Amino acid sequence: MLVAENMSKEDMVKEAVEEAKAKAAQEAEDQEAEKELSEETTNDQEADAQNGQTEEDETTESKEAEEAAEAEEKGLKRKFGRKNKKDKKDEKIDELTDRLTRQMAEFDNFRKRTDKEKSQMYEIGAKDIIEKILPVVDNFERGIAAVTEEEKSNPFAEGMEKIYKQLMTTLEEIGVKSIEAVGHEFDPDFHNAVMHVEDEEFGENIIIEEFQKGYIYKDSVVRHSMVKVAN
Repeated sequence: MLVAENMSKEDMVKEAVEEAKAKAAQEAEDQEAEKELSEETTNDQEADAQNGQTEEDETTESKEAEEAAEAEEKGLKRKFGRKNKKDKKDEKIDELTDRLTRQMAEFDNFRKRTDKEKSQMYEIGAKDIIEKILPVVDNFERGIAAVTEEEKSNPFAEGMEKIYKQLMTTLEEIGVKSIEAVGHEFDPDFHNAVMHVEDEEFGENIIIEEFQKGYIYKDSVVRHSMVKVAN
């Protein structure tokens, strides 16, 4: 009876120990599961917090970008607004600049007109002087034509010939030239027909004789040639 009771007590102790071990193991497992659950919860919270921070950062960046764009737009408006709207000083400068440009253009036109008028006045004066010299040339030519072959060696005749050549050279240098006449077709711009004759030896409207030489100064006629024209 005593042994049976003792065995029963040992079994009871073993059973109690086994139960304690099982309970401890269960508690350990529960703690481990709770720890894992807590870690997962913490990770989820951290992920949510990180996502929230990212979204907040993105929202902040978006707002900052919008604000920067708005500020830039306002700055451009102010900048171009000031450009388009000139102050009185700039308007006065533009007005004076425009006035000066117009005056310079008018002065340039005046200078060109003056130069042209001076040139025309010079040509008119030169033509007037040349026209007065031509009778002297005519007299030289008449005098030289009247000299016979025997008198050409005379010093006086030689002197007249030299003066005539010098005079004609000077006139040519300033642009005076004689108008071609005999053998050429009559041109009313250069010739003055004082006589018409019937002559079959020459073609129609051809100059056959020159009574007085004509001259031009540059591109202007000083004196027309007086000629005889064949019909």
